[in-house]
Amino acid sequence: MDWSWTNVQCIILLVLHAGTAYIVTMDLKRLRTFVTVAELGTVSKAAVRLRIGQPALSRQLSDLQQELGLRLFDRLGRGLVLTAGGEQFLADCRRAFAHIDTLRERAEVLRRGDRGVLKVAAPPHTIESILLIFLPRYAERFPNVHVKLSEALGREQTPMLERGEVHVGIRHDQGDPRFESRELPADEVLAAFAPSLEISRAGVIDVGRLASYPLLLPDSGYSIRRLFDAACRLADIEPNILLESRAPHTLLALAEAGQGVAVITSLLRTDRYNLRIARVTHGRKPIRERFAIQWDKRRPLPPYAVSFCDTLEGYMREVLPITHPTDGKIGRARRQFAAGKSRKR
Repeated sequence: MDWSWTNVQCIILLVLHAGTAYIVTMDLKRLRTFVTVAELGTVSKAAVRLRIGQPALSRQLSDLQQELGLRLFDRLGRGLVLTAGGEQFLADCRRAFAHIDTLRERAEVLRRGDRGVLKVAAPPHTIESILLIFLPRYAERFPNVHVKLSEALGREQTPMLERGEVHVGIRHDQGDPRFESRELPADEVLAAFAPSLEISRAGVIDVGRLASYPLLLPDSGYSIRRLFDAACRLADIEPNILLESRAPHTLLALAEAGQGVAVITSLLRTDRYNLRIARVTHGRKPIRERFAIQWDKRRPLPPYAVSFCDTLEGYMREVLPITHPTDGKIGRARRQFAAGKSRKR
């Protein structure tokens, strides 16, 4: 048993005669003294073990018995024997110290950062495209960290972070000074459309030209939608909106069927659809915004959350963007795959 705990307060449940229960708050030093005397049988031996003087040790025992209102020992010759109440109290103390040792071990594990519950908020497409693959790999390396996911769009994460409902959020950088950030590669606005539509050149389309097509847009809760709307305002154009949806895959399915052009994030997986992808630009510049892992500055992250952010940041830098424009080598490979898929049909 580790006796390095001193000057610490502890709550102990003491069960005594007639089923009467007492809850007592006391100094662990006195309990340590009591257990040592009970195990060794004499004050002198206990004083040597604990490296304190006999008068001080006797005073601690006397104070403990007075605090409890209970005689713990009877004297037998030069030694001490436990009373019936003392025997039961010794068992209670041993259980208490075993529990304290367990708590200390758990605290050490938490300090090392390899155990805990980590609460993470992310948009649905990020869960699908990033976390679906990342989390099983992370669990292999950190089996004692349980990740609990909450589905939430960017602005929906702000009150969750402020209230401490989640440790970290994965979203577009909101530019809010209340939050710390791990910056990630920028997210881009892309257009997804059926291969039969020849609307882009070299995998690029200007927002002014795109706005004339029937558009399939994510609803205003998505940061990518607000980014697209801002580009339309700068270009002084009114987009031709066919449908707004909270389900990105609904937009992709309609685009594949030739029902319009889907405006999507480069974080969205499109590999299951026969689509062409173009980068949306304004003034010949990509429309993009920083992506980030964020947390509330007022709530320091536990060590295991910091290690999660480190690992996730490295993974996302490797895999982002999830979807690329389909021109060039990547585009040719995608079109060949799509053509083969069509032939098989």
